[in-house]
Amino acid sequence: MDGKAKARSGGEVDLWSEIIGASNQPSTNAPLIQPVYQRRRRTSHPTPSDSDHRLLLQPTNSNLLSFAAANNKRVSWNRSLSIRGRISIAVAPCLANQPQQKQPRRRGKPPVPKGKAAEHSSFDKERAYFQEVDAFELLEESPSPKHFGTWATGNQTVTDPIPHVSSRLEKWLFSKKINFSCGPSTTLSKILETPAAPMDPIYTSGLDLSSVKTPEKFSPVSVIDADQGCEDIDAAIKKLSLASKSTSSHLDRIDPFTALLGICGQPEPMKFLDHFSKYCAPESIAKIGEGTYGEAFRAGNTVCKIVPFDGDFPVNGELQKKSEELLEEAVLSQVLNSLREFEKNDRNACTTFIETIDLKVCQGSYDATLIRAWEKWDEKNGSENDHPKEFPEKQLYLVFVLQHGGKDLESFVLENFDEARSLLVQVTAALAVAEAAYEFEHRDLHWGNILLSRNGSVTVKFILEGKQISFRTYGLSVSIIDFTLSRINTGENILFLDLSQDPYLFKGPKGDKQSETYRKMKEVTEDHWEGSFPRTNVLWLVYLVDILLLKKTYVRCSKNERDMRSLKKRLDKYDSAKEAILDPFFEDLFVNN
Repeated sequence: MDGKAKARSGGEVDLWSEIIGASNQPSTNAPLIQPVYQRRRRTSHPTPSDSDHRLLLQPTNSNLLSFAAANNKRVSWNRSLSIRGRISIAVAPCLANQPQQKQPRRRGKPPVPKGKAAEHSSFDKERAYFQEVDAFELLEESPSPKHFGTWATGNQTVTDPIPHVSSRLEKWLFSKKINFSCGPSTTLSKILETPAAPMDPIYTSGLDLSSVKTPEKFSPVSVIDADQGCEDIDAAIKKLSLASKSTSSHLDRIDPFTALLGICGQPEPMKFLDHFSKYCAPESIAKIGEGTYGEAFRAGNTVCKIVPFDGDFPVNGELQKKSEELLEEAVLSQVLNSLREFEKNDRNACTTFIETIDLKVCQGSYDATLIRAWEKWDEKNGSENDHPKEFPEKQLYLVFVLQHGGKDLESFVLENFDEARSLLVQVTAALAVAEAAYEFEHRDLHWGNILLSRNGSVTVKFILEGKQISFRTYGLSVSIIDFTLSRINTGENILFLDLSQDPYLFKGPKGDKQSETYRKMKEVTEDHWEGSFPRTNVLWLVYLVDILLLKKTYVRCSKNERDMRSLKKRLDKYDSAKEAILDPFFEDLFVNN
């Protein structure tokens, strides 16, 4: 093949001739066309032998010619020059080796129907929305021009945000208003109202009672001078910190233990016998029950629940409660106490929640009379708790002095279906009242937390959202106890226990009604325990129906059981106890006033 272009049988030009001719001419600035090595994708063809592969040299024109001559083959010039096997040579200008992606075609606007003019876009909805936003009163933290003085300019720095203050102390501040001339606040101010006088904070462990000052009357808000007035509330909040246990002589800090003493009306802890002797002779004290966090003793006509706290060792396999937790439970029990005052509450009232008669902080070892009462109960019932003689001399306890509500549902013997219905309607109505008053959720209403007794009463009265209602009791009295896991909104603060910190609560045995109820609560709340989820109250009503059907024995017929099962199905549709109390199951228990 010579260097001149020859006509081929189809009228095509021999490109190889042009390549040979170009190799004999001096190089120009025209772009050099070179083959680019690429690999073929795997195919289903059999693997070629070694003789099928060809050695590929640097892709210059001379090499291509020598390659063709050595193999005595006719080479066809195309967009790619392939040989047998998985290796191929793609030839393209060096300036554009990558394939260009096809740009998607831009879609035009849809054609306007004939006879109709194109309408302009309307922004009336958007305009109304932003006008509403502009008219809204922005919060003070927002950079609103109305409050520009609260924001830093130039080299100034923004003032540190006010730290979170415990709900109890913040409540005291706002209910008392520091200056009594500001007037009374809500129900909590009536519950906790105590004249103010200064007092040194008290620390829990290592308490030196000799150094404690004992004022005539004490209130936690007394750490702020009352003469400062209501305008200094913000400054007072900055000073308070429940996380601090400082004993500063400037009284600018207060710890949870001091606040707990304040709500109990105590300057210092007291001894067990000094407390119990107010209700009965020491030798008549008897243990009547126990729980994971404490013991219950009968003292005269009252029940004293003793809960150890702030210790550095576990009790009954659990860490001891902290002052903060018991402080919330103490406040919550006082709030529910306020529902018992029918003469003061014309909106919501009931007597079903157990009455908290007194609260006291005690310190020291168990007295001999309490030890004997504990051991006597252990011999008869077999205690699952640790022996209280193990407590050290400095151990602290909170004692709840409660109304004696009778036996718990687990041990109480119901006589007939009417008593079972009376139990359900009283619990449902009480939860409905507390929901309406304080967004209350019990969250632990198992059969150990419902006390029953027979008092010969005919009816029981409730006030629900301003309406007075009464139900037949068939002589049964019901009391709800133990608000450890409960949630309540006092109107000023939300008190709750974050159950997400106790994962073992939700790992009970499958099929167990109580364990399943905890897990259902977690599904309802999605582990956000601060929020209001009255559906949790309904879950415990379903649990009680199951207990009455499966665990309790009393006189009943097949129709009674069908009615209970129908109630359970309808409860699945209710989102609160306020809805459940209107169920047809309770209709014939209602008494017209």
